[in-house]
Amino acid sequence: MVQPTNPVHGAERQAQPAAAAQAWISRFETALPGGAGPLSGLRFAVKDNIDAAGLRTTAACEAFAFQPAAHSVVVHKLLAAGASLLGKTNLDQFACGLNGTRSPWGPVPNAFDPLYVSGGSSSGSAYVVATGQADFSLGTDTAGSGRVPAGLNNIVGLKPSKGLISTRGVLPAAQSVDCISIFARSVGLAAQVLEAARGYDPLDPYSRELDMATQPFPAAFRFGVPDQLEFYGDALAEAAFKEARAQLRALGGVEVRIDFSPFSQSATLLYESALVAERYAAIRPFFDAHEDEVMEPVRSIIGKGKAYSAADLYEAQTQLRVLGQRAAEVWKGMDLMCVPTAPTHYTIAQMQADPVVLNRNLGAYTNFVNLLDYAALSVPSCIRKDGLPFGITLIGPCASDWQLAELGQRFHHATGLTQGAIGERLPAPAAIPGIRPRATVKVAVVGAHLSGMPLNSQLTERGACLLAATETAPDYRFYALAGTVPPKPGLLRVAPGQGARIKLELWEMPVEHYGSFVALVPAPLGIGTLQLADGSSVQGFLCEAQALTGALDITHFGGWRAYLASLQVAQAPHTHPFP
Repeated sequence: MVQPTNPVHGAERQAQPAAAAQAWISRFETALPGGAGPLSGLRFAVKDNIDAAGLRTTAACEAFAFQPAAHSVVVHKLLAAGASLLGKTNLDQFACGLNGTRSPWGPVPNAFDPLYVSGGSSSGSAYVVATGQADFSLGTDTAGSGRVPAGLNNIVGLKPSKGLISTRGVLPAAQSVDCISIFARSVGLAAQVLEAARGYDPLDPYSRELDMATQPFPAAFRFGVPDQLEFYGDALAEAAFKEARAQLRALGGVEVRIDFSPFSQSATLLYESALVAERYAAIRPFFDAHEDEVMEPVRSIIGKGKAYSAADLYEAQTQLRVLGQRAAEVWKGMDLMCVPTAPTHYTIAQMQADPVVLNRNLGAYTNFVNLLDYAALSVPSCIRKDGLPFGITLIGPCASDWQLAELGQRFHHATGLTQGAIGERLPAPAAIPGIRPRATVKVAVVGAHLSGMPLNSQLTERGACLLAATETAPDYRFYALAGTVPPKPGLLRVAPGQGARIKLELWEMPVEHYGSFVALVPAPLGIGTLQLADGSSVQGFLCEAQALTGALDITHFGGWRAYLASLQVAQAPHTHPFP
């Protein structure tokens, strides 16, 4: 039988590198092997409020610790999928905090600078992934604990839709809003772990079967950004978020500013209303008997829950429903939301000096997500000029997990970042489980539909994206048609040797929108089959021969842009070099 080590604390911690010791609470002497499956060869760790047979569950409180008789459902699933379990990681006590300093095992430092917080409560789980000690890890997420540590340590934090992964065998912080979260150094691996871990559990009262979205977000996806952004004076974070939004726009996104008030007001309810009573309910028998064993400020936060009545709770739940209805109206204008994962970095010393206010600041963009039943994915965005990481969180409706992963992976690879704190290049993009590629059709455009031209919006409004700039085969003649508004060219195929190559753009459009696009094409233009310079064939614009009456042959310009440029030169005023 595999024997566990003793918890890494007290005198034993002094014999190990401080950061490594503080990231782990207990470890197996030899990793607990998994079976044969899709995760074979991968090593993982779990936050120490998740049961793993053979190791104590402490929730970072020695007086609370117990020896579980069996693995939690999620650990059992991951072992069955082939992964090997290394051990249990440090956390903010009872998963109460977003900073990683609230543990008797010591604060977990940031993987890039040990003076800074790692983010919590899943602090150790993030640290061991960022530093390469584990391939992936599990955390839990109530208020952002599966996202903030990811953003602060340059790794991926996948917070699934509630109920997608069973929480049976997990000590909850607030059971109705808790999620098991996944940390990895790439989106592809995080999605692979989610696929292995998910599944309906009839013995988990909050488990549910979800109809997952299987199509990617539209090519011209709308991403909402809060109308009021707060970085608490951190100019580097503000600049990093601006850069991230530009990168999303480069991927085809359309930025829309949204009213953030229903989201921020929902976030306030998590700790400042009777909803906090659920944290007390999670450990009520222990807390009532051993309140003095709970460290501050965790004790005060959980203790607040004792003061609320059942009527107070109903009132808070109604407030949340009202805010949820307001938020639903905001969602009508966006496909997903993009926020900073964390608005700033704090040192361990700063956090310990002001533990409540600074912790609240770290959750400015995370606390509302589970309350309002959304999915979220924290993705690395950049390394700031001061050497600290910055990440963004993509938030989508419930069951949009695979959509977020598909877009998040494209974003992560576009950043050019390396993995975590280990400096290795990202692996090649992986197929995202559950995503079925959208059926598309390629369309060649030669005139008013080119990017930047008057009719280009007919393409972008239908989710089309630009694939390449290329040319036709050398068998076409090109004409400026008379009397067209806006001005349009006509492309006519001719006998071999009678034409030339004409520049064009190749666009890809979802097939479900192709019919409405073709319906907009006016006579004498039409859609036919074009031969490209590489010998391939695509759909594209052609014109009828009768349309050439009064048309100007502009074949020698080689394309519409060159022809339009010649008109501008011809219309420019001529100046004499001498006075």
